[in-house]
Amino acid sequence: MSETFESRSPLILTVDDDVTTRGFLRTSLEGAGLTVIEASSGEEAIRVFAQQRPELVLLDVAMPGLDGFATCAALRAMPGGERVPIVMLTGNDDLPAIMRSYEVGATDFELKSVKWIVLGQRIHYLLRAKATLDALRASEARLAAAQRIGKIGDWQWDAGNGRHHWSEQTSRLLGVAPETPATHERFIACVHPEDRPAVREAFDEGLRAASGFSIEFRVSRAGEELILHAQGEIVRGVDGRPAGLAGTVQDVTERHRTEERIRRLAYFDAQTALPNRVLFQERVQQAIADARRSRKLVALLFMDLDHFKQVNDTLGHGAGDLLLGEVATRLNQAVRDTDPLTRGTSEPEESVLARHGGDEFIVCLSGIASAADAARVAGRILAALEAPIRLNGPEVFTTASIGISLYPQDGDDPETLLKHADAAMYQAKASGRNNYHFYDPSMSFRAFQRLSMETSLRRALDREEFVLHWQPIVDVRTGVTTAAEALIRWFHPEMGLVHPDEFIPLAEETGLVVPIGEWVLQEACRRQRAWLAGGHDLRVALNISGLQVRGPGLEQSVARAIEESGADPRRVELELTENAFLQNAQESFETLSRLRSLGLRISIDDFGTGYSSLSYLRRFPVDTLKVDRSLIRGVDHDPSSAAITAAIAAMARGLQVEALAEGVESEGQRDMLRRQGYQRMQGYLFGKPVPADEFTKVLQAMRAPATVATESAD
Repeated sequence: MSETFESRSPLILTVDDDVTTRGFLRTSLEGAGLTVIEASSGEEAIRVFAQQRPELVLLDVAMPGLDGFATCAALRAMPGGERVPIVMLTGNDDLPAIMRSYEVGATDFELKSVKWIVLGQRIHYLLRAKATLDALRASEARLAAAQRIGKIGDWQWDAGNGRHHWSEQTSRLLGVAPETPATHERFIACVHPEDRPAVREAFDEGLRAASGFSIEFRVSRAGEELILHAQGEIVRGVDGRPAGLAGTVQDVTERHRTEERIRRLAYFDAQTALPNRVLFQERVQQAIADARRSRKLVALLFMDLDHFKQVNDTLGHGAGDLLLGEVATRLNQAVRDTDPLTRGTSEPEESVLARHGGDEFIVCLSGIASAADAARVAGRILAALEAPIRLNGPEVFTTASIGISLYPQDGDDPETLLKHADAAMYQAKASGRNNYHFYDPSMSFRAFQRLSMETSLRRALDREEFVLHWQPIVDVRTGVTTAAEALIRWFHPEMGLVHPDEFIPLAEETGLVVPIGEWVLQEACRRQRAWLAGGHDLRVALNISGLQVRGPGLEQSVARAIEESGADPRRVELELTENAFLQNAQESFETLSRLRSLGLRISIDDFGTGYSSLSYLRRFPVDTLKVDRSLIRGVDHDPSSAAITAAIAAMARGLQVEALAEGVESEGQRDMLRRQGYQRMQGYLFGKPVPADEFTKVLQAMRAPATVATESAD
């Protein structure tokens, strides 16, 4: 069996032109447990070194041809030669020779007169020292690699002389060359000018209080602004007193960017980039608190675009989105306008514009002195909307109806003020639209309208005024419709078609969504069975309200609908929004788990619009993520939208759930999403919601070519 690297003794190269000396060296070194190889000249030593890679070299100074000095320099220049111990041997106690040996890179110097047995022990000592040094270098290399990967460096500050010691990674993070002398002032100079006082104070106070510190600050590196987190702890001198600080500095820029993205998703509307309702209510709460102290007013303006639905119905949702974006821009300018016409009036100290949802916007004006100030801003808003808006070709005109409520007379909390501003807005619409109206406690219009619709809604089921329309869900790999989503429509005998956005919120508030949802479930299951009997193996998807999930009878309703209709439960998918999951997470989890055990599929609808989606995906029994249309709109031209949809697709694959894109309206969106891995899609590009009979005709038309082809083959 050949000797392994681990089992052999250290390999020593002896270089001497005298054969007798080489013999003495071999005997002595092998007696000390070392393995010896020999070279009789400097030239031979270089060849043997390259082939054998010894762990130590004993090199005679005086040799013919290439002497020991030249040989030592040559060995040091070879790959791997810079760290091998080289001991020079000479027969004379020659000080100049000793000095020159060290100059050419020798590790040590020994006289040939030394006892050979002592030389063996000396060699073992040098090898142990080399092993320790190698281990230290390896440890330093691992530490440097870890710091580079983790974007973290270490430093130490000697307060007595102001000197800093910092690692190479710290130099890289601060944006200075590694060879630059490290001083406390140079460290501070790397900090953004606005952050320097705080960083200097952190160091000084950490040392003075012997408590250390933790602080974040900005630095500029190669034209890029980074955010660093520095943390230090006290270092004590031999007398036990604080002598300085030592710590770390880490690049936390990406963490801050991620937190900012999460914050924007949680607090800002993705379509208009305006604050959303959550952030708006926080700002209103703060404005009310400030107004209590200053004894000033706060005004809430609730505005709704007039006839916005006509734009969506006539020009499509894409045009509606463009209109909302332009309106948001104009509103932003109007509420912040301070032109000469308004100077000298008590303009608001601060204004906050937010999107409430759909085509509704809200404004908070804080620090105003009278209702007239709110009226002036409302007038500016109406004036800002007078000019036509071009939507990729056609021009449209839009107006708004604005309701105004005031703190403290109309309410002392955000919810009440918002409710009363909403009521005033409906009064503005009733007064002819394109105007504003202040809230009046005697208003009954909104309450009457709500009561009237609620009464009609309660009768709608008995009068069979509801109908389901169906929108196809397509496998884009084959172009085949694999599923259909049930979308409820209400045909009121007097009002005509009532949009779901108008009656579903009311159904939620009154609890009527539960019996309506049960009817939808029964109809969808019957339709699935009818399509299956007609040769169309489709999955049906239907929306389930959070009230149904939290209610006691959902499982029984589902089981009864499947049994009575004969539907295949594996072809029934229940869609719930994120809020429906989270309002009572444990109860929702148990209910959905039992439903899934019946064979049904569970889908998260409008995925990506909530701010806590990722926290429950691994826990809840979910089969499909329906990516919200607000993320789909810009996927073919907005890199940030594309990045989000790609991340959701990758996450879905990792969690082994399906990602479905809804709201797909263009071929560009379809192609981009398909490249990202989306296989099933839904949207106007593939078909609008239509009644069941019309949907069935489309399915039959899709099957017709295949039937003809089969008959021809027969």
